[in-house]
Formats: sequence, structure tokens, C-alpha cells
Amino acid sequence: MKNIILFILVFAFAKAHSQNIQGVATYQTQRHVDIKMDSTSGMNDEMQKSIQEQLRKQFQKEYTLSFNDAAAIWKEEATLDKPQAPSSSGISIVISGNSDILYQNIKDQTYTQQSDLMGKQFLVEDKLEKPEWKLEKETKNIGQYTCFKATLTEEVEERSFESVNGEGEENVKMVEKVTTAWYTLDIPVQHGPDDFWGLPGLILEVNDGKMAMMCTQVVINPKEGVTLEIPTKGKKVNEAEYEKISEEKAKEMMERYQGGGRKKGENSTFSIRIGG
Repeated sequence: MKNIILFILVFAFAKAHSQNIQGVATYQTQRHVDIKMDSTSGMNDEMQKSIQEQLRKQFQKEYTLSFNDAAAIWKEEATLDKPQAPSSSGISIVISGNSDILYQNIKDQTYTQQSDLMGKQFLVEDKLEKPEWKLEKETKNIGQYTCFKATLTEEVEERSFESVNGEGEENVKMVEKVTTAWYTLDIPVQHGPDDFWGLPGLILEVNDGKMAMMCTQVVINPKEGVTLEIPTKGKKVNEAEYEKISEEKAKEMMERYQGGGRKKGENSTFSIRIGG
């Protein structure tokens, strides 16, 4: 009950001070990558560590969140893919930039996401679901801002890919995910990085144990203003339709992998978990 009263009071304060505010926040992301292979895969510990380190660096991205009091757009900063010199293991990995754009309208409780799925563009349009944040008492400073802690507990699907003797298998299980966010009342908008929103101040940091997103710069009310252009490219689908298509594409990719697997009788096992 105390938590509900606290949320109402904080939210009312933030709403009263959020009129006509706009800005641009820059975030850096980091993702945990775990690769495991057995001794028969032909890949020693040094090669595994090399791949893991390269993937870790490739997943270090920079994003911008452009916002006003009612809506926000989240997208990756455009950068040229840097040529990667082969490591001591002789393996080089390059992951291209993400062209996805997420537009969220808090006022209308809707979102539009322009997403590229295996070379085909989709425009996902659906309703926003209000996250059930729990406001905590803990505080800390991020840059010049005093931030408050909030947590979100959800049951989510965890997917991992495993290959045994060239036969690919995707494992799916339900797990409890606890996300910790830090928000500031100094910027009283309900936005945050990626699809995180719904707190009474701008979310400056998010960590769910697998992905971390940290704000490195905020510019409030820039002289040039902030323009929010709703994405329009791609085949229009709702969230449920897009998830179904994603699952079908994942199965197709697995079938292709199995078709190019090792010869019968050659034993090897490896698994890749990105984010877990």
C-alpha cells in the first residue's frame, strides 16, 4: 500500500513538471555472450575466448532516445562497420548495425516499430502494455542526476541454440527476469531506453543481468528542437503476428544450419547463449 501511495505522489509530481519538455539522450549498451564447446569441436579455449571477446565488443552499441513529454524514438546511431583484423585465433567477427526504429507514444498508449527480420522489413503496430514497476527506496547519482531505483519482475522466454553432431536445436524455457532501472525526477518524462518506460522520470540506466544500457549524455530542450518522425517502412503486422513470423524464420535458419552440418559420425557439441 505504501508503495502504491509513493508511486502516485511521485507520478503526480513528475506530471506537473513535464509540460513542453524535450530532449535527446545517448545510451551505450553491453550484452553478455556465453559460448560453450566440447573438446571434439576443434576449437580450443583460446579460440573460444577470442570469439566471446569479439562478440562482446560487437554488441557494444550506441543509441539515441529523442523525446518530448508525450512520445519518444529509440534508434541506433549510424556508424560504419569497422574492418576487423583477425585475432590470434584467426577468427574475425563483424555484426552489422541495427536499422530498427522504435516509436512509443505514451499519451496514446501505442507503439510503432520498424524492424528488419532476415532481410525483410516489418512495421509492427500495437498497444503499449504498462509495466508493473516496483519503486524502491534506494538512490544513487548518475552524472549530475539523483536517481531512484525501480525493479520489474517478469516471466519471459529464454532461448538458446545448441548443436550436436551438426544437428541444431533451439531450447526454449520460461524463466523469471528481474530488471533494475534507475530514473531521475529531474527529467520528468516516462521514457527510457529501448522499450522500457512507465516510470515518473527519465530512465538513465537499465540492467536485467544480461543486457545493460547506460545513459552517457542528456541534452534538454536543444536549440534546434526535437523532431519525432514515426517510422513507416515495412509490412504492417501486430505484435502477435510478428512473433509468429520470427519463430518461423528461426526454424528456417536452423534447418539451413542442419543442412550444412558435419558428416555423419563426426562428433561435436557447442552452444551459444546471447544475453544469458
